[in-house]
Amino acid sequence: MLKKHAALMQSLPQTRVSPRLLPRLAAVAALCAFSPARGADWPQWRGPARDGISTETGLLKEWPAGGPKLAWRAGNLGGGYSGISVAAGRIFTMGDAADSSFLHALDEATGKLIWSLKIGATGGESGNRYPGTRCTPTVDGNLVFTTGQWGDLVCAETASGREIWRRSLTKDLNGRMMSHWGYSESPLVDGDRLLCTPGGSGGTMVALNKQTGAVIWRTRGWTDRAAYSSIIVATLGGVRQYVQLTDAHVAGVNPADGKVLWKAPRAGRTAVIPTPIVDGNLVYVVSGYNVGCHLFQVDAVDGRFTAREVYANKEIKNHHGGVLKIGPHVVGFSDNDGWVWQDLRTGAAVFKADLKKLGKGSLTAADGMLYLRAEGKTGTVVLLDAATPGWNEKGRFDQPGRSDKHSWPHPVIANGRLYLRDQDILLAYAIKPR
Repeated sequence: MLKKHAALMQSLPQTRVSPRLLPRLAAVAALCAFSPARGADWPQWRGPARDGISTETGLLKEWPAGGPKLAWRAGNLGGGYSGISVAAGRIFTMGDAADSSFLHALDEATGKLIWSLKIGATGGESGNRYPGTRCTPTVDGNLVFTTGQWGDLVCAETASGREIWRRSLTKDLNGRMMSHWGYSESPLVDGDRLLCTPGGSGGTMVALNKQTGAVIWRTRGWTDRAAYSSIIVATLGGVRQYVQLTDAHVAGVNPADGKVLWKAPRAGRTAVIPTPIVDGNLVYVVSGYNVGCHLFQVDAVDGRFTAREVYANKEIKNHHGGVLKIGPHVVGFSDNDGWVWQDLRTGAAVFKADLKKLGKGSLTAADGMLYLRAEGKTGTVVLLDAATPGWNEKGRFDQPGRSDKHSWPHPVIANGRLYLRDQDILLAYAIKPR
């Protein structure tokens, strides 16, 4: 295909094409060279719908002793806790090296490095206890967007790694975090806009032109500090909107102008991290540090929104491993309690697994199965049948080559593989029958 594009470019003078059109034609050629995303890709944080659930089918329903086969192992990715995105044959992730944090592109088939781009400073806040990147890059066509731990927001070409534009959430947008562990949000692309949460007096949320980085709007009616959660798109009260969680509120924002449609008080502590869940007109949020979970009902009458608290309890207190909506239930790890299945609408716990089953960790889902990953020394990964609430185990294995850091990146499933990121390495497991 590349040869065809080269031949096309060589033929342009003979066809007397205006020189002003040459850059556009070159851009088209680059777009064609980078193949479109596939249905089972994982192009952003928590997958295609930002709900932590893969669209993949035909996966193994049970693992052999020792777990599924390791397809490949990639190294030299740098330190940190970034997850991965998978799109159009490439994998994107981040990591700290000695002189900079980097955005990396890998070949999906082999794990080989294709390109790297410097993003910003290395290390971390809070006494540098947890240094490294946190963001999962977001892929949209021929562009990839990512955020460094110090607030460097960068747009690059997926094919080449060439930087298109950058903004600083702190210097350019006067952003402010709720605490001191660095920016962790994964930016959201919606049409021609890039959404993120700098926080602070200039506006909690901002919409940027994804091609240029220019500010389109900020939420003047909402000026909370940024937490560690990521924005989702939802329809509530018949209106499409952006939903985000801070340490003081959960709110819905109008995509057209940044107007806050509704805002419900909900106090978090220390670090508010998990992504909200929306089901119909219900918004579920959860965090750790003994805060627990809240459910809000959001309604609209004649364009006027209201948000009513349905319940607040501590059946799930989730620090940062995330929760999923599986059927009528929310599933996730509850701090100091274990893995919990909770009725979304009533807040009641349906099933609680003994802590001995698996320690604190993160999860994802695909093809009727749950994939749980422990953050501890062994990095144990467990496969559960998600058909009914309960510990319906179908396999487990301990991650090889564990680092001495917490394995905080969530497991990712894309195109027949299970991916585990652990600091400097990325492991790809074949989870589809041959």
